[in-house]
Amino acid sequence: MLEATLVAHVVRPFSTHRPNEIVAAPKVYGFDTGFVCYHRGWTAPLRQDEEGSLWEHFVLNELQGRLQRRAVHQWRNKHGAEVDFVLPRRGAGPIAIESRWSAGSFEPAGMRAFRRLYPSGESFLVASDITRAYARELAGVRVQFVSLEELIARLSALLHTATR
Repeated sequence: MLEATLVAHVVRPFSTHRPNEIVAAPKVYGFDTGFVCYHRGWTAPLRQDEEGSLWEHFVLNELQGRLQRRAVHQWRNKHGAEVDFVLPRRGAGPIAIESRWSAGSFEPAGMRAFRRLYPSGESFLVASDITRAYARELAGVRVQFVSLEELIARLSALLHTATR
């Protein structure tokens, strides 16, 4: 019922049914970040782990609201690697998105594991403290470090191009 009324978002796993992928464990996000804080008993100032979790909720809300795209997935494997959000595309590699409150806390292991299985497609890190976009090669994966506004702009262009 919560998903049908858009109060909660169930983000299902992205998978092509490879043996080491987790395919049956969705993640649930609240639509309203105020509700998420209330439900979890968070009050200001937030701890660092709380900021990251709340930022992840906010990024998902913006992806779905501003891109008008419900097909947002997450990815995990049985070895503990994960990617926060995956946007599948027809005829192109999936877009991988990691969200972090601070770009300095990004660990590329999950992105690297994902790109071993799905080598084509763009990889993004969206963080609240990025003011100017840049790219880095990390563990053999080119990751674009972007602000939320820049992420939405780039995804709009990529997804619009894919539908032509």
